[in-house]
Amino acid sequence: MSVESPVQAQFEAYNAHDIEAFMSCFSEDFKGYRMPGESPSITGKESLREFYVNNRFNNPKLKAELISRMVMGNKVFDHELIQGLSDQPLESVAVFEVTNGLISTAWFYFP
Repeated sequence: MSVESPVQAQFEAYNAHDIEAFMSCFSEDFKGYRMPGESPSITGKESLREFYVNNRFNNPKLKAELISRMVMGNKVFDHELIQGLSDQPLESVAVFEVTNGLISTAWFYFP
């Protein structure tokens, strides 16, 4: 399995609003950071599930478009346009750290 595999799988599950497939890509002790925050905004897989069920996958307009992807070591950098969160597409960069085939940490950057 490549470092990119769980990131691609979560991207596809995100666009399909498939919470089970999405969650299968993350480690139990997942940490998510909304930059420039120094503390995690999401800690643990169950917190991640709750956030996406209540704040993302309940939005039928939600869709991400991949602009570019770069892999460096065990990190995958996705430059995306996210539709459905505001009137205009929202540009973001997500950095995913993959450990033992699962996403263990993610850092999300917005303009």
